[in-house]
Amino acid sequence: MANSDPIGIRSIWDISQAVKEKRWLDYIASNHKLHGNTFQFTMLSQPIICTIDHANIKAVLATKFADFGLGYRHGQFSPLLGSGIFTLDGEGWAHARVLLKPQFTRDQVADMDILSHHVTRIIEAVPKNRASFDIQPLCFSFALNSATHFLFGESFESLDPSLLHASAAKSVQEFGHAFDLAQDYLFARSRLLGFHWLINPTAFRDATRTVHDVVDQYVRRAIDLRKRGSQGGKETERYIFLEALVAETQDPKILRDNLLNILLAGRDTTSSLLSSTFYYLARHPMVWRKLRGEILTHFGTNTEPLTDLTLASFKSIPYLRYVLNEVLRLLPPVPVNFRTATKNTCLPVGGGPDGKSPVYVDKGTMVFYSVYSMHRRTDIWGQDAHSFRPERWENAKHQWEYLPFNGGPRICLGQQYALTVASYTLVKFMQHFDVLENADPYSTDDPVLRANLTLSHDQGVMVRLYSSNRD
Repeated sequence: MANSDPIGIRSIWDISQAVKEKRWLDYIASNHKLHGNTFQFTMLSQPIICTIDHANIKAVLATKFADFGLGYRHGQFSPLLGSGIFTLDGEGWAHARVLLKPQFTRDQVADMDILSHHVTRIIEAVPKNRASFDIQPLCFSFALNSATHFLFGESFESLDPSLLHASAAKSVQEFGHAFDLAQDYLFARSRLLGFHWLINPTAFRDATRTVHDVVDQYVRRAIDLRKRGSQGGKETERYIFLEALVAETQDPKILRDNLLNILLAGRDTTSSLLSSTFYYLARHPMVWRKLRGEILTHFGTNTEPLTDLTLASFKSIPYLRYVLNEVLRLLPPVPVNFRTATKNTCLPVGGGPDGKSPVYVDKGTMVFYSVYSMHRRTDIWGQDAHSFRPERWENAKHQWEYLPFNGGPRICLGQQYALTVASYTLVKFMQHFDVLENADPYSTDDPVLRANLTLSHDQGVMVRLYSSNRD
């Protein structure tokens, strides 16, 4: 264990500099290389255990789940997210999960008609004439559109502003900017631990108000429709997340908080996965060609389809899952996380001279774990752990060493949703385009990452996409 900074003033400085210089995740990895898979330090007098031992992470998230909670998170995140599944512990969390879990059943996440509409929009937005472009903003817009369609019953249609619903008081651009800015402040607040209240500027409050105003409009309308027992003239059997929630509660704040918690996951993690997938495929043309060949063999082309796209049909192409698994391994959308001990407890490994003895954990100690670093351990994944190689999944049987969607009782409810959206999108793109090229020749397999609450590419994902037989 390492603890050379007893008060932790230097720690907060070093971490702040690493975040500013866009090397936050590498900073964590370098400390593990220096101090081992599990070590302890102090920041602002808060004891913190850092671990990338999967046995410890399993204990925190599963076998000793009752010994750990979210610590300061509710105070840090509640100005934007309120009291929802990502900010609550105990009975509050359990109630939120019970409320949300039925909404993520297999049938609900597999609405291919919705996905088809939004994938068509993003394909139409791809520049013609083999021009280079940054695909990451399109992935964000696509994820926002499909998520709001699923949640609110109406898409923001940010790839076609002319179709934006007239009742929206704020523009899509204002909403997206406010949502991103508010999350930046949440990340800054989280780094100050119990002193998070020091960060509450006007810009943060304004951004939060903008986000709330937009979501509240949908909430009010759904409550009104419920009270009138009317569907407002709509004749549709399509599932709508908000309407299902309104059937359970008509409390406007509970509805807004739950919508925002799920929107954060639905928009940011899905766009992160898609952007990173295009990032790696553009740099590994052999993988693109191999996957595309298997997809066309099974599904056909966009003009001559052989079979319908369904959740079950994606499983018939194992290489599709290998590619997504490898992207999620190298660039997990939620790269770091933490829990705080609610009682005196212990972790199974990390103590003693050889690091194999248990570690005592005082009540109030934070356990911080980097999924990003654990996914790159060479003793688990081999000497090429930092390389993109989907074939490693052919015979892989990983459990707690691989956690892109967390684990235990708080495992991500939207896991199947994210994988379905990503799979469908990749299939449609490969049916439509036969060439994907990297348009950033100075970039390698080690992108500059912007990692706050979720992971994105700080310098974008510059690519070219085209059909060689049509251009």
